[in-house]
Amino acid sequence: QVQLVESGGGSVQPGGSLRLSCAVSGSFSGYNLMRWYRQAPGKERELVAVVSSIGNKNYGDSVKGRFTCSRDSAKNTVSLQMNSLKSEDTGVYYCNLYFPVSGVAYWGQGTQVTVSS
Repeated sequence: QVQLVESGGGSVQPGGSLRLSCAVSGSFSGYNLMRWYRQAPGKERELVAVVSSIGNKNYGDSVKGRFTCSRDSAKNTVSLQMNSLKSEDTGVYYCNLYFPVSGVAYWGQGTQVTVSS
């Protein structure tokens, strides 16, 4: 069974940095996407970053130039380096593994990121 576990959340002041990690356990194969979502209180879940199993990346407009997503397929991990953090980056960040062909998706439990002075 595939499981995702996020780590690295915490509290930081505006302008600071955090690095989130997501470890994937279990076996899987085929083309897939590793995605980071976030959800702020009272708001819908928002796609932050995507990296495919062939290395293509994409970012949400609100984080472009500040966040960098990377993937280590050998270790089944994905990370999200977040720089120049703003208060509006606050939320619970979720890691997601998605298989576009089958539509199957797995979610992590989420990790809290709080940006506040």
